[in-house]
Amino acid sequence: MPLQTEFSEPNDNPGFLLWRVTNAWQRQIRAALEPLDLTHVQFVLLASLAWLSKQDKGIAQVLLAQHANTDVMMTSQVVRTLESKGYLMRQTDPMDARAKLLTITPTGLALVNIAIKAVEAVDKSFFSKLERPREFALTLQTLLEE
Repeated sequence: MPLQTEFSEPNDNPGFLLWRVTNAWQRQIRAALEPLDLTHVQFVLLASLAWLSKQDKGIAQVLLAQHANTDVMMTSQVVRTLESKGYLMRQTDPMDARAKLLTITPTGLALVNIAIKAVEAVDKSFFSKLERPREFALTLQTLLEE
């Protein structure tokens, strides 16, 4: 029985191409973050916390997970790791004893600013092959709309 697909070649499938491109990009991001002893998920959560902290202090852990579109339980585990490294502080929310509020530490903010430069350099290099990277970003945003 032959493979039942509408595509004549694997690279005709946008999902397969997205998978390959994502893996290629993530390999470069991992390499850039490795000297900083950060995983990609740690970076995303720390950078997201720094971003959200521009508006508010004490960001709810669940809000961080929603912003980064990460699983709440995985976010909790990564947050504990970042806390043990001294990059953020967790406190019980005085309004809800079940909730945790997060605050980025000065050490965490300094690290994420270094990491952002490394990640943005990878992004600039990786996406430099595109003629219109801004339009590509807008296309990706369209795919995220629900």
